[in-house]
Amino acid sequence: MRIIIPMAGMGKRMRPHTLTIPKPLIPVAGKPIVQWLVEDIIKVCKEKVTDIAFVIGQFGKETEERLLKIAESEGAKGHIFYQDEPLGTAHAILCAKEQLTGKVIVAFADTLFRADFTMDENKDGIIWVSKIDDPKMFGVIKVNEQGVITDFVEKPQTFVSDLAIIGIYYMKDGENLRKEMQFLIDNDIKEKGEYQLTNALENMKQKGVKFFPGKVDEWLDCGNKDATVYTNQRVLEMHKSEMKIPASVRLENSVIIQPSFIGENCRFVNSVVGPHVSIGMNTKVENANISNSIIQTNCKIKNAVISNSMIGNFAEYARNAEDLSMGDYSTQN
Repeated sequence: MRIIIPMAGMGKRMRPHTLTIPKPLIPVAGKPIVQWLVEDIIKVCKEKVTDIAFVIGQFGKETEERLLKIAESEGAKGHIFYQDEPLGTAHAILCAKEQLTGKVIVAFADTLFRADFTMDENKDGIIWVSKIDDPKMFGVIKVNEQGVITDFVEKPQTFVSDLAIIGIYYMKDGENLRKEMQFLIDNDIKEKGEYQLTNALENMKQKGVKFFPGKVDEWLDCGNKDATVYTNQRVLEMHKSEMKIPASVRLENSVIIQPSFIGENCRFVNSVVGPHVSIGMNTKVENANISNSIIQTNCKIKNAVISNSMIGNFAEYARNAEDLSMGDYSTQN
């Protein structure tokens, strides 16, 4: 089994946090988004994942090394591929075309999920979906009485289905998917100016490939600051038994309310932290109350009440209560 993760986007809706690192490496509950994604996919696979390919932009050597280590931590070989132009989902996947062989999972890196199933790898293809209240802003699927997908419908303005495509796809025959996406590019078949994966899937369906839905219990988005803070909350809840306070953490007249993630060598003075807070290593918090927030490494927080916030690395903050979105090396006093 191979996993391909397209993640070359600029993450503009997550600025200023994506000015220094790509969005999938932003941490929630102590790990990068993309690492949680890889771990959760592996849990539902019967076969061992041997290769993980990351399709990125020019993010730099440090980012590439971090991604390769994520693959290595799961016992897989990591690969880096580049998408230099935003030409659509099919184009992004095809940038890793040498990995489109055998059984393949394609997973776009701005979504996490909770699922309680083991994937049936004998099926031609599985499109992972989540039942949602308002499908107008999403691509959805229709299924027949046998549970086979009959239609892909993009952003239906009248109700056709409430099963939204979450951006994770399993293909039993990776070579077939590669051939259909290459056909789109060779014949310049675009939709809204881009080469779309759904067009390739539609062609495969018309030729007899049977796709089935894989229904997840919960779909967690990391598309903007508020959604990422909420995802942090949910991931902490799902993994609360794993959230231990390191021995290197110093608590001085302070309390940490679980579930929260606390990094190494943090110091808390006259503060209440949690619930649903993630704080990176080497951060000092003094005279503060922090809840439902993500604070990254090497920060200094003082005399503050903070909630529903994201604060980047090496940031300093000492002001009144606010809903914050501060990037790396920012200072507000």
